[in-house]
Amino acid sequence: MLSFLVYGVVLGLSSGFAPGPLLTLVITETLQYNMKAGIKVALAPVMTDLPIIIFTLFILSRLSHFNIVLGIISIFGGFIVLYLGYQSVRVKGVQIDLDDIQPQSLKKGIIVNALNPHPYLFWFSVGAPTMMKASKHGLMAAVIFVLSFYFLMVASKITLAVVVGRSRAFLKGKVYIYIMRFLGSMLWLFACLLFHDGLKLLIEY
Repeated sequence: MLSFLVYGVVLGLSSGFAPGPLLTLVITETLQYNMKAGIKVALAPVMTDLPIIIFTLFILSRLSHFNIVLGIISIFGGFIVLYLGYQSVRVKGVQIDLDDIQPQSLKKGIIVNALNPHPYLFWFSVGAPTMMKASKHGLMAAVIFVLSFYFLMVASKITLAVVVGRSRAFLKGKVYIYIMRFLGSMLWLFACLLFHDGLKLLIEY
C-alpha cells in the first residue's frame, strides 16, 4: 500500500510542477486576483478527469483477462512516463508573461485541461492500470493512490503560484530546476517498474 502512496506522490508532484498551460493559468489567476482564484483553476483536473478515469477503468476492466493487452498498455505507459521524466530533467526554467494578463475563470481552466491530451494518455496508460493493480491489494490502496496524486498535483501548483507571487525569478532559479530533475529521475524509476510489469504480463501470456 505504501508503494502506491509513493506512486501518487511522485506522479502528483511531477504533474503539478511541470510547465504547461494549466500551471500558467493558475499562476496568472493567483497574481491577478487572489489565491482563491488560483485554487479554483488548479482544481480543474479534479472535475475534468473523473469521466476519463471512469471510462478508462471500464475499458481496462473488460480487458483484465487479456494479459497481452495489459502488458502492451503497461509498456506503452512506461514509455510515456520515461518521456515525462526526460522532459522534467531537461527543464531549464519557465518564462511566464505577466504583463498582459487577461481575465480567466474556472471555466477556462476546465476547458484548457479538457482539451489537453495528456490526461487521456496518462489515465489510459498509467493512471488506470496503476489503480487496477492497487485494487488487488484492497480498495484503500487505489483510493490512496488517487487522493495522493490529486492532492499533491493541486497543492504543488498552488505552492508555485504563491512562491512566484513573491519572487517571479523562482521558475528560472536553480531550486525549481533541481526539483524537476529529481522528479524526472523518480519518473524514470517508475517507468522501469511499468516496463517490468508489462514484460511480466507478456511472459505470463
